[in-house]
Amino acid sequence: MGNEKFIRLCKKLVARYANEHIDKTDGVQITEDNVFIVWLSKVLQNNKALVSTTLPDGMYYEITYNGDKDELYFDAYKKFENVCYPVAECGLDEV
Repeated sequence: MGNEKFIRLCKKLVARYANEHIDKTDGVQITEDNVFIVWLSKVLQNNKALVSTTLPDGMYYEITYNGDKDELYFDAYKKFENVCYPVAECGLDEV
């Protein structure tokens, strides 16, 4: 699958998933214009993308296309925390 087709498919899947799982009382729906590709790779007949949306929900998505089997794998993740560790304080000299 080519990159452009894969990107369109990723955006469509993520927008649909987000709209199906968003809290209905928020009264918000997104479109494919609210979905963006964070990272993309194509190796041989396989594609992989990390995808997010403009929603402030901390969700991100990993979509993998297996070209051998013509299958898509869709993973949804929730970001719980973002911690910064100064490398000098990580004790890497002791590893």
